Amino acid sequence: MKIVFAGTPEFAGKALDSLIRGGHQVELVLTQPDRPAGRGMKLQPSAVKKLAISHDIPVEQPVSLRFDGKHAEEAKRVYELVRQIEPDVMVVVAYGLILPKAFLGLPEYGCLNIHASLLPRWRGAAPIQRAIEAGDTETGVSIMQMEEGLDTGPVLVSESIPIDHHINAAELHDKLADLGGRLILAALKKMEEGSAHPVIQDENAAIYAAKIRKEEAGLDFSFPATEIINKIRAFNPFPGCTAKFRDTPLKIWKAVASDHSPAAEKAGQILSADENGIVVACGKGSIRILELQKPGAKRLPVSEFIKGFSFEHGYFE
Repeated sequence: MKIVFAGTPEFAGKALDSLIRGGHQVELVLTQPDRPAGRGMKLQPSAVKKLAISHDIPVEQPVSLRFDGKHAEEAKRVYELVRQIEPDVMVVVAYGLILPKAFLGLPEYGCLNIHASLLPRWRGAAPIQRAIEAGDTETGVSIMQMEEGLDTGPVLVSESIPIDHHINAAELHDKLADLGGRLILAALKKMEEGSAHPVIQDENAAIYAAKIRKEEAGLDFSFPATEIINKIRAFNPFPGCTAKFRDTPLKIWKAVASDHSPAAEKAGQILSADENGIVVACGKGSIRILELQKPGAKRLPVSEFIKGFSFEHGYFE
């Protein structure tokens, strides 16, 4: 099929690679403008741009696709490019820009979105993190026919995978990216064969996955141990959960449930600290911290961290 692809991060790169390997004709790639990154804060291309260039696919990087904004001329130029291509379908994956209604109607088969959840659960910006944070035992990928609403369109194909109780957001991201790359090929095949049967989403079951904010990163040890562990997993790698110990902010990267449960004066009390972990009392139960980080330092397993840090008779705040 003749495709226009719109996407930006690694998750989208997996889908683009799958389309290329699947023999589809990707005529144009839309991706976000280069952003400063790394130590030198030099402009860096997106994962999708790098892949497109390596396959000699034309790339456009509009700041906006709105026809009524300050970048209206650029948006109209890109619209005209897409219109002239006459694509069979447009595939959109974590692009980062809203597609105006005019774009949605350009391809013969419309626009498909690869969404990292089992819609209508976890519509929105952070479905992977919110699924883990909520303690969901499964998630998946949905290939959705795009419409004007946020992730509201009918679903062509979906597939679920279990959420292991130790997996973090980065690891689940990679699994879902691979699954998305496979499912988009299945959806396109169904469209070509005329065997696609889109399923309307149940609005009563819709839940929204709000964007992750840095302000959410702080841990509250008055919550049950299970909820705290889920949050640590969900916020790894971004933004990383934080807790203060004697006025020093520490990032907590990995923790598991602990069966160590002596009486604690209050939530946040350190019950023990050795090379096997830092056991902290919670509102219900306790957790064993296995990996953490001081400001300006690198992430360390607890066996290394405690060599230069004392946790005796203390509390996390």
